Amino acid sequence: MNRRDLADLILLAALWGASFLFTRMAVPAFGAFALAELRVAIAALMLVPLLALRGSIAELRSRPALFALLGAVNTAIPFALFAWAVLSITAGLASILNATASLFAALVAWIWLRERMAPLQWFGLGIGFAGVLWLTGVRAGFDGESSRWAVLASLAATFSYGVSGSVAKRFFSGVRPLAVAAGSQTAAALLLLPFAIAAWPASNPQASAWGAAIALGVLCTGVAYILYFRLIARVGPATAMTVTFMIPAFAMLWGGLFLGEVVSWEMLAGCAVILAGTALATGILRWRRPAGAPHEAS
Repeated sequence: MNRRDLADLILLAALWGASFLFTRMAVPAFGAFALAELRVAIAALMLVPLLALRGSIAELRSRPALFALLGAVNTAIPFALFAWAVLSITAGLASILNATASLFAALVAWIWLRERMAPLQWFGLGIGFAGVLWLTGVRAGFDGESSRWAVLASLAATFSYGVSGSVAKRFFSGVRPLAVAAGSQTAAALLLLPFAIAAWPASNPQASAWGAAIALGVLCTGVAYILYFRLIARVGPATAMTVTFMIPAFAMLWGGLFLGEVVSWEMLAGCAVILAGTALATGILRWRRPAGAPHEAS
């Protein structure tokens, strides 16, 4: 990986880490549905014209039902759930729980797509979910009983992300990544619209809340998707996926700097356990074969 790609990877992690900060700043004023709608609508307004400039806008009309499915499980459901969750838990804890998306993705792919998992990957799944249970047990970053429901909402969101990975692989393997992003964000905006209208705040949010919502849509969704797909094209999906491991660090940093959130040792320990399990479950970490050891027949 060259310096430019490394810089893109770090910037992407910083932006996705900041998404939890901006969500926590804006959601008390907008509510979960309205904020999620603003986020995806702004992203769609950025991505669709970019897709049109590349002459691929026709791909959005090729499979509307499947785009609706992907928009629901990859965007509408998890964005709304995380927005609701951070009303009760810190941005840092939400980002740690977000890292379990790769664990659910591996599990769903094994159940649905019949993808084989090595014993070490099963071991990683166990470690990752044990980290979540431990975090919940020690109440790291909790500020009330409602936090338990927020944790469950966060895990439901990451499970939805896990399902979306298999949906994308099963139905969108031949579609350009930018078209997948633009189509899913557009579909999510349409799906969330009636809920956002019904739950729109009675009083106009303050300028700071609007600023956080706009930053969430422009920087943390629109620009972030462009960076992500550029990384996929330049360094491959496996390397681009390593951004997951840096997001909690940035989220805890931004939360501590701008929201005064306390990063406890329980959060750091739980984060380390979950990320270690994720690295094993997704195959990023593997046992190295000793030099000279025979290769297995394939």
